Amino acid sequence: MSNALQRDLERLVVRVEREDGPRAAADPYRPRFHLMPPVGWMNDPNGLCRFGEWYHVFYQYGPFDPTGGVKHWGHYRSRDLLHWEQLPPMLYPDQPWDIHGVYSGSALVEDGTMYLYYTGNVKYAGDYDYITAGRGHNTALAVSHDGVTVASNELLLENKDYPENVTCHVRDPKVWAQDGKYYMVLGARTKEDRGQLLVYESANKRNWKHINTLTTPEVFGYMWECPDLFCLDGQWFLMCSPQGVTRQGNKYQNVYSCGYFPLHGDFRGAYTLGEYQELDCGFDFYAPQTFVDGERRLLIGWMGMPDADYTNPTVENGWQHGMTVPCELKRDSEKLLRVPAPEMEALRGERIAPEQAQIFDLEAQTAPRGRLVIRGAAVLEWDEGTLSLTLVQGGSGRTVRYAEPGTVRSLRVLADASSLEIFVNGGEQVLTTRYYPAPHACGVQSEGVQAELWAMGALQIQ
Repeated sequence: MSNALQRDLERLVVRVEREDGPRAAADPYRPRFHLMPPVGWMNDPNGLCRFGEWYHVFYQYGPFDPTGGVKHWGHYRSRDLLHWEQLPPMLYPDQPWDIHGVYSGSALVEDGTMYLYYTGNVKYAGDYDYITAGRGHNTALAVSHDGVTVASNELLLENKDYPENVTCHVRDPKVWAQDGKYYMVLGARTKEDRGQLLVYESANKRNWKHINTLTTPEVFGYMWECPDLFCLDGQWFLMCSPQGVTRQGNKYQNVYSCGYFPLHGDFRGAYTLGEYQELDCGFDFYAPQTFVDGERRLLIGWMGMPDADYTNPTVENGWQHGMTVPCELKRDSEKLLRVPAPEMEALRGERIAPEQAQIFDLEAQTAPRGRLVIRGAAVLEWDEGTLSLTLVQGGSGRTVRYAEPGTVRSLRVLADASSLEIFVNGGEQVLTTRYYPAPHACGVQSEGVQAELWAMGALQIQ
């Protein structure tokens, strides 16, 4: 299925990737074992799924502007999370209901068909605030039978179909099948500036009825973006990215938060939400999405932060942002542990000495007090229950972030050319950040650490 606008956009994307791709590829800060945009801008992961023998990663893609621009759904697929094929964008902003951007959404795989639910963005010309008026946030469905091309695209819900008390900010559908029916959660902002999730039910994947609203007794941010609702080992979790949460000590340090609530009861009826937990304490982690892969649940997040007051120098070379490594989620009572998927260990090369470390995987047992200095740019220190990550060079405006893991017993650090993912105590807490040390800088200095280090190889992307 295509139309004239899509065909024009296809040609433009091919041209910009051909013309700007070599400059982006030559950037010394280009990650080696993370997915990133071929050119332009990347943000939220979308439509994560296993479809037949392929893993599919879609993502918000602005090919024409490394600072944003009109959004498409970029597309990678892999059989093993290590060898990736870059495919043409799956969705283009080429319909009346998504003309100003194909925004975030999810995938439902059923009977050999991929159903891609997404938000179509429309901004009307006029004197609007684009919160209470002037914006169409439309829930749409694209269907694919091969996971590569779209067979049909249709509008399902528009502003008039949402509850009367919400603003124009309703987006990011997450859809799944359960108990012979289909369920969808949408992030929403009310007219009273309260974040919440709208729960919808369907018998046929296309006709949807609002059946419940999930929120906290007290206001917790004005908008809950990128929702995810899932059961892990018998416990339900509500994951979202709340906007407008005020910093409290070492909590909610970023402009927007990202985390989860344990959910008790039934999301379709009476429920309570437990204590909110942040998923990441670093500078650059937002809008994660999970999906089921056999017996495990995998998570990938956007290694970025919207509206942050820090920057990325890669914009000068025509690209910006990337994805986290795929991680497994594990349950520890009412908390989630996040650890790199075991496939990442296949990228380990030879063991290296600390002074050789540049792009590496580090595993360490730690004393209760200690320190790591990574490539002369990032300093990790911990003592008396508090851990800090300070960027002393190459932070591009990033300064310091804190975590409170209690006693630090172990660390795992995945260090790419311009990113750090720091897993504390087996994933009890994680700090993810971009950083920009001198391109040839190397070395890890440590105190209170017994570490093994491996040089990391690159993903194979074609």
